[in-house]
Amino acid sequence: MRSIVLGGAGFIGSHLVDRLLARGDEVVAVDNLLTGRRDSAERHRGQPRFTFLDHDVCEPIPLQGAAATVFNLASPASPLDYARLPLETLDVGSRGTRNALELARRTDATLVHASTSEVYGDPLEHPQREDYFGNVNPVGPRACYDEAKRFAEALITSYARVHGLPVRLARIFNTYGPRMRSDDGRVVPAFVSQALRGEDFTVFGDGTQTRSFCYVDDLVAEMTLIELAETTRRVVGKGGRIRSVRPLPENDPKQRRPDITRARTLLGWEPKIGLEEGLKPTVAWFRRELGL
Repeated sequence: MRSIVLGGAGFIGSHLVDRLLARGDEVVAVDNLLTGRRDSAERHRGQPRFTFLDHDVCEPIPLQGAAATVFNLASPASPLDYARLPLETLDVGSRGTRNALELARRTDATLVHASTSEVYGDPLEHPQREDYFGNVNPVGPRACYDEAKRFAEALITSYARVHGLPVRLARIFNTYGPRMRSDDGRVVPAFVSQALRGEDFTVFGDGTQTRSFCYVDDLVAEMTLIELAETTRRVVGKGGRIRSVRPLPENDPKQRRPDITRARTLLGWEPKIGLEEGLKPTVAWFRRELGL
């Protein structure tokens, strides 16, 4: 079975490559390393069933031959990344998604697209179900990512209707684990890095906004950011006090938790890895990454 992973040098993409190779697939990872890591891209160098293509998916993707699945994970995904790369984020959500769809059509593959909880914006419904349309500011500071992902979903479902292309959409919530960049701006690497250095935990607003944290191998558990900081301090064994550094950023979601009823009912999927269990290998990764 041949699988193509767009964004295969990214955090989730590199773990997906591992999983596909472990089950026996031939895997082609495509990434231009704009936010992906070269060491993730090259970790399977020499493996006969693995190929890495350094390529920007906003340009036509020069792959031929049949494939079972095209996984589209190509996009800046952290707030710091898409704040500094807004036009690139919009491009990959539009042009990049179109090229992913054309690749899937050409290779007779199913397209599996990594969407995001950001399609719900700052949600007024809690928890969020798949049929919730969201509460998104189309001109706010997060719009480049939110609307790129919403447009991508519209484009993908339109391709499915017009061309009969088999597609799947996965709205991914806050995911964490080894291979995250310590400087990517998301809360888990920020808290773990601060704890390892013995620094204070910094939160936006009062820290009572909630997130559901999914370990890269699988968990969902909603908690406030204050509770996450306290859990991180317990796992690391050190860390300072919890303090607010500035007001909550504009349009930052105040609550985020998926309703996984459909996944549980149709796919038989539910999380198995608790937060403390998932934080242990994550902390070990950042300890090596930061040399602490």
